[in-house]
Amino acid sequence: MTTTMATTMRAMVIDETGGADRIVARDVPRPRRIGSEVLIEVVAAGVNRCDEEAREGLGDGVAPTAFPVVPGRDFSGVVVETPYAAHPLRVGDAVYGMTAFPRGGGSYAPYVSVPAQSVTRKPPALSHVEAAGVPLAALTAWGLVVDLAKAHEGQRILVHAGAGGVGHFAVQFASYFGAHVVATGSSRNSGWLRELGAAEVVDYSVSEFDRTVRDIDVVVDLLDDVDVARRSLPVLRPGGLLVHASPSTWPAVAELATEAGVRSTGFAVTPDAATLAVVTRLLDSGDVRVYIDDVYDLADAADAQRRLAQGHTRGKLVLRVGDE
Repeated sequence: MTTTMATTMRAMVIDETGGADRIVARDVPRPRRIGSEVLIEVVAAGVNRCDEEAREGLGDGVAPTAFPVVPGRDFSGVVVETPYAAHPLRVGDAVYGMTAFPRGGGSYAPYVSVPAQSVTRKPPALSHVEAAGVPLAALTAWGLVVDLAKAHEGQRILVHAGAGGVGHFAVQFASYFGAHVVATGSSRNSGWLRELGAAEVVDYSVSEFDRTVRDIDVVVDLLDDVDVARRSLPVLRPGGLLVHASPSTWPAVAELATEAGVRSTGFAVTPDAATLAVVTRLLDSGDVRVYIDDVYDLADAADAQRRLAQGHTRGKLVLRVGDE
């Protein structure tokens, strides 16, 4: 089903590789739906580290090859076009998901066109702003904690950066499946991390985790820091596992893990509506929640990326693109 609408839109684009000042407002072609894709009118977009990497020209499969390019992976919005009238997703459905960047454009824009298998219906309990903070972070955490770590009762899991976007989902998923969760974080987040399900919190401003933590089955490393990964290996039990989501550190970490007699593996997130639908049920039931640290207008996307780069966010940053 198609509709008639303007062929251009006002989006935030990266006009060339560089700092946050390279994110500017431009009129760009509205994405055209092709094949099995659905066209989504975006209400809110999540802000992620990979958006920064795209702007900086870093990351395999993330760095733009031509400019201008619209960044952004997470979105929540409303279906405006479907492949055919009897499609399971209907025009007007509230949905959320991840873009298939760069095809179909990024989510710092009023519209995205994405494969239908990349989106699922938005949790009714969440606003679009809240939902936009979920997909990439939750799917990354699920891949690390559930798919790779096989979180289960009696397991001891250490989550680095437990209060961040991916981290606060990782803590909740591990706790939900019965693991004993140890999280690293700041003193201001200690109580909050316990509310999310952490049994122990290591305040990195007071003590070093590798001096206080032992007998860990799985380390979930979200810090993109080879030194932290190296220091994490001795806290693992023999045969333990370190999982991480930073492709740039995979080779170095794998070598260190082999030398230490433990295992390591990386995870690269991709759009996955089936898993996101499972997460949706956990969000609707209240077993898992998303925390939004701050909301920026789309025109202030550069400020949002600067804020993310400063670190120490609690949960997610989100861009408000349209009206709820």
